[in-house]
Amino acid sequence: MFNRRTFLSAAAGTFATSGFASAQQSSARAALYANVGPALTRYEIDVDKAELTKRETVMLPAGVQYAWPHASRRYLYVATSSSASGYGPAGTEHHVTALAVDPATGALTKHGEAIPLPVRPIHMSLDIPSEHILVAFNNPSGVRVYRINKDFSPGEEVKQPGPIEAGIFAHQVRVTPDNRLAILVTRGNEGTPTKPEDPGALKVFDYKNGVLSNEVSIAPNGGRNFGPRHLDFHPTKPWMYVSVETQNQMVMYRTAPGRIEPDIAYSVTTLDQPNNIRARQAAGTVHVHPNGRFVYGANRAEATVEYQGKKVFKGGENSIVVYAIDQATGEPKPIQHIETQKIHPRTFHIHPGGKLMVAEHNLPVDVRDGDGVKTVAAGLSVFRIGDDGKLTFARTYDVDVGDKLMFWMGMVTLPASA
Repeated sequence: MFNRRTFLSAAAGTFATSGFASAQQSSARAALYANVGPALTRYEIDVDKAELTKRETVMLPAGVQYAWPHASRRYLYVATSSSASGYGPAGTEHHVTALAVDPATGALTKHGEAIPLPVRPIHMSLDIPSEHILVAFNNPSGVRVYRINKDFSPGEEVKQPGPIEAGIFAHQVRVTPDNRLAILVTRGNEGTPTKPEDPGALKVFDYKNGVLSNEVSIAPNGGRNFGPRHLDFHPTKPWMYVSVETQNQMVMYRTAPGRIEPDIAYSVTTLDQPNNIRARQAAGTVHVHPNGRFVYGANRAEATVEYQGKKVFKGGENSIVVYAIDQATGEPKPIQHIETQKIHPRTFHIHPGGKLMVAEHNLPVDVRDGDGVKTVAAGLSVFRIGDDGKLTFARTYDVDVGDKLMFWMGMVTLPASA
């Protein structure tokens, strides 16, 4: 029988690797989940053929914002909201829901009752032993921590010892692999002709048993020209990689036990043509390969212009950039930029076996097609990952999203059968 005690005993020592994917054999069993609004669909993955097969769908209380698996891989926690993204209209339904994962297939079923959240969650993750859920909110910027009950359902909020300075427009919250720090990534906002820039920062907290304390702000140049969005950790080395959305940079920080070094160790552009920016570019998701030899980042563009009475894509880079990681220093060195074949890759994920990547594109966009106009659908793009870390495009899957968005996608290692 599976319970918290058997899980903690069996999994002791396995939590050092962060995020969804750990260094697994290429035959690792995994399921892909992708949403359209409140609908979360499972896809079977054929790594050898680089194919996805759509299976069943479960409905959540509102639009899926983010999800994170329990370390046992037997539960998936999903944050949802009826609010529009960014600074759009605010909704009234905001929750975290637990879903049980079928070890044989990856099929999802509701587990326990959802817990309400105060406003729209933009990101959520679990701490390393999966005892707490950390939720980031961007409007207003904030972070809260919730206990996971003994039955693995989401539980009550952890009362914090004092006020939290949550920066401006938080976008992600992660716990370091040693479970000693929590990092709230706050992007800030770009300046406009009528409004000055809002500075960005990494808000770093001591973390213990769900409690956030001793906050430190890492904000180069006071956070000016520093708009961090997303981070990931190297699986074995003391290195942290951060995408800087508004400056289109990939930066690396060194870490130490219970500490993030405040100075950027390395910074490199995410763009293939940094001197040919045709519309707003935004660096996005970052993931380190399970083998620790490569790090990947997303470049996104979706701005439009008028053409033949329609709004069509203005141009820009919608791509994945591949960096080789210097194994002595941690420096990321770009080795490839590859277009994703769709518009605005909001997120991507690496199969735990390290041989496959899938990128998700959240909405359809019209583009010029000679003298005409065609629509590039929302959907998924599949890539093979070579031993050299480089990507080879395999195929796309169009998804009809209607008036909804594809907002989250991830591949989750399936648990061993009971």
